[in-house]
Amino acid sequence: MTSLPGGSDHDGSADEPGQVVCARCGAPVAGPPPATWTCSVEDGVRQYCCDVCSRENLRAIEGRLDSSWW
Repeated sequence: MTSLPGGSDHDGSADEPGQVVCARCGAPVAGPPPATWTCSVEDGVRQYCCDVCSRENLRAIEGRLDSSWW
C-alpha cells in the first residue's frame, strides 16, 4: 500500500539518508527496510509500507496484482 491521495505528509521516501518511512502511517526505520515491509513503485517513486499497514491492507495489495501472479 502507498500513501493516501492528498492525505499524508509522509510519502514513503527517506527523510534523511539511511532512513525509510512507511507511506501510510509514517513509521520510520533506520537503515534498509525489514524483510516484512512491502515495497511498491508508483509513478517512478519507490514507496515502503510497514508490516502492520501491509497486513491491514493485504486485500487491496493483492487486488492490484496482474492475473499472471495467480
